[in-house]
Amino acid sequence: MERIIFHVDVNNAFLSWTAIYLLKNGYKKDIRTIPSVIGGDEKLRHGIVLAKSPIAKKYGIVTAETLYSARKKCHNLQVFSPNYAFYKEQSKKLYNYLSSYTPIIEQYSIDECFLDLTGTKLLYGNAYLGLANKIKNDIKQKFGFTVNVGIGSNKLCAKMASDFEKPDKVHTLYASEIKEKLWPLPVIDLFMVGKSTANTLKSLGIHTIGDLAKANSELLRKHFKNQADYLKRASLGIDDSIVESRKDQNKCLSVSRTLPYDHTNKEELIKVLKEEVEELSFTLRKKKLYTKSIAITYKNYLFKSYSRQLTLLNPICSTNEIEKQVIFLLNQSFREEPIRNIGIRFSDLTTSYEEQLSLFEPTTKKEDDIEKIMDELINKFGKNIIMRASKK
Repeated sequence: MERIIFHVDVNNAFLSWTAIYLLKNGYKKDIRTIPSVIGGDEKLRHGIVLAKSPIAKKYGIVTAETLYSARKKCHNLQVFSPNYAFYKEQSKKLYNYLSSYTPIIEQYSIDECFLDLTGTKLLYGNAYLGLANKIKNDIKQKFGFTVNVGIGSNKLCAKMASDFEKPDKVHTLYASEIKEKLWPLPVIDLFMVGKSTANTLKSLGIHTIGDLAKANSELLRKHFKNQADYLKRASLGIDDSIVESRKDQNKCLSVSRTLPYDHTNKEELIKVLKEEVEELSFTLRKKKLYTKSIAITYKNYLFKSYSRQLTLLNPICSTNEIEKQVIFLLNQSFREEPIRNIGIRFSDLTTSYEEQLSLFEPTTKKEDDIEKIMDELINKFGKNIIMRASKK
């Protein structure tokens, strides 16, 4: 059965939601129709543009530039503070509305949701395009803001489709449309590809997603190692990740940290993640659990949250093995932007170790047993009794 995934993305969420709040509270102008931006506190570390109106964009104002720079481009620019409490309220309304269509819904960030409509043919037939337009129009009428809806056979394709022409649009990206719609796009438009990765790809003569799809796999592995497999699969529109509902997310272990300053260096993030892996894997073994799904969760300098998840062939609880997978995920998903909060999440938890044999993945059962012995020593004598060897 072909999967049917929707991705619903609020257009210019922070500015749209602020406009709605201001109009409800007596402000005479719709700030979406004037040169305006949502800006962080200039006295703190976020004196930057968080969102901009279409008119402000015409002045050359871009997200993440300083408010000082933005004002130089547009002298009559109106700056409004973010209202996160109201944003959460609007986000909750959107989520509750979308939940009426399927129980399998994942809130990917404050202004984005994935819906898994697989198996709903009896309800909706094949009229998914019509359903998406109904959802889009209903949201505009009920809540006063617009969304884009992307439809695909997996999360990657649905997400890419929703990023096509904006605002207030519905787009599809099915397997049969990959060559026509996905491959002509510049490689930096591929989901989870950052500037550094895109620049390396360009230096190899790979400029479009289609070039990437046709690229030699060994060449990609030479330059990107583990990330090469993701790049290849993504360029072909392949994504096996599931839509993870809140019910599923509650059956998990997670930890995250707000960083003392915005981290832009991958090595700094690796240090934080290693500490989190140590902490969470210890808890995993203490509860006598294994995990088959590992995710990294990010919150960037714009307070936008996103995550990247992988599912393993065999469940694991070893700190070393989990660390390898987390670093692999980081290499896949880090967008080379300032990060203010980063965490990890284990889901698909199990109390039993049932190993599926693979020609390519060695067993981890022995290493898991060693980790448990280490835990016993730590519990008995304290954390300083044993140190994990450093890896360079």
